[in-house]
Amino acid sequence: MIVAKFGGSSLADAKQFQKVRAIVMGDERRRVVVPSAPGKRFSDDDKITDMLYYCFYARQRGDDFDAMFEKIKARYFEIANELSLSVNLQPYLEEIHAQIIAGANADYCASRGEYLNGILLANYLGFSFLDAAEVIFFDKNGVLDSEKTNRRLAKRLSAEMPAVLPGFYGSDAHGNIRVFSRGGSDITGALAARACEAEVYENWTDVSGFLMADPRIVANPLPIRHVTYHEMHALASAGATVLHEDSVAPVSQDGIPTQIRNTNDPSHPGTLITSTAVRRENFSIFAGIAGKKGYSLLLAEKQHRDASPAFMQGVFQAAQHCGMDFQLLSVNGSHLCLLIETEQYETKSIGFWEEISEMGVPYFHSVEPGFACIVLVGYGVVHNYQTINRIYKALQKREIEVSMITQGMSEISTWVAVQEDDMEDAIRTLYEEFCRDTH
Repeated sequence: MIVAKFGGSSLADAKQFQKVRAIVMGDERRRVVVPSAPGKRFSDDDKITDMLYYCFYARQRGDDFDAMFEKIKARYFEIANELSLSVNLQPYLEEIHAQIIAGANADYCASRGEYLNGILLANYLGFSFLDAAEVIFFDKNGVLDSEKTNRRLAKRLSAEMPAVLPGFYGSDAHGNIRVFSRGGSDITGALAARACEAEVYENWTDVSGFLMADPRIVANPLPIRHVTYHEMHALASAGATVLHEDSVAPVSQDGIPTQIRNTNDPSHPGTLITSTAVRRENFSIFAGIAGKKGYSLLLAEKQHRDASPAFMQGVFQAAQHCGMDFQLLSVNGSHLCLLIETEQYETKSIGFWEEISEMGVPYFHSVEPGFACIVLVGYGVVHNYQTINRIYKALQKREIEVSMITQGMSEISTWVAVQEDDMEDAIRTLYEEFCRDTH
């Protein structure tokens, strides 16, 4: 059984709906479909969700929003008419318009894009429509109640498949509509895949999976055919544009693979994301490389050298108490060096150093900004004991100074600190060095 989520670009107009129908009907295992709201049809077009937010804020200001709402109606009627759908959208649109006038909250307004698209798609596919407000639950603090959601969703889906479940929203204990952050339809799809113990969770979009490097830096980078959830998280931590952790947590925890596919090129295999790399072809390759600017090197050193690890442990605890995310670059009994995002350090540094001072241990410290952090991710890279030597040699040839290098705490990544101005050149150099293993 397959759960298939389709993004806004995949459902932007009637022609895209036709592509989606061909994909869904092309495999009888696709029994649950999760749609986003219609996205842009062309570069200067508006997303339906943005248009709905406009209506909400116009109502808040006391401004007229009818002209914008008419554009929204026209988009949906155009899709319905071109596909010759039997569903009558007018009552649904009148109800939404009345709710906005009555002061409906932003979450309700924004969610109606997925709600209406779900109704259209269910009618077009001949599937049942399952309102997400009846099966996706948030607590009083707006946090997803994953276990209640899983129980209710599993029960309803087992009885109503094949079904269309609109993404992005659910409801709270009072029946009020609540939404995930933007892009939240990915989370809905993952929740549905977990609830029905899917064979695979397909995430259909307008790209054929992920690339091994940023194409704005590396010309024509190779696609990532297979990556693990751990590798994907490591790439995201260094700035790569991949799926948000929340959107894969439900399936990654249960070992359900996610496959990124292209609605406009359905024959392309895309990127497969799994819990392990055991079945990956050419195991020695690395999954990808990413880089991010805006880091600082933080050095803390005791004035009096001794063998006691108490000071180093105290620094670690202070960083953790302050909520600092860092990479450990080097440590011994008297000093340690951390790599941390400069903006994060600046907002949390006062509490951090105050806690260290309370230890009563004389110390020196320095903070040097202006660094970029590059991460090479992949089980094959870490298991190759020549990795660090290859990194140094490759960058030395290009006269790029390596400030620090370390194996990441995730055990599947190698982190390299260079000057910000050298980041793009360093990424290209390292991609060329390690990409040779993929051919």
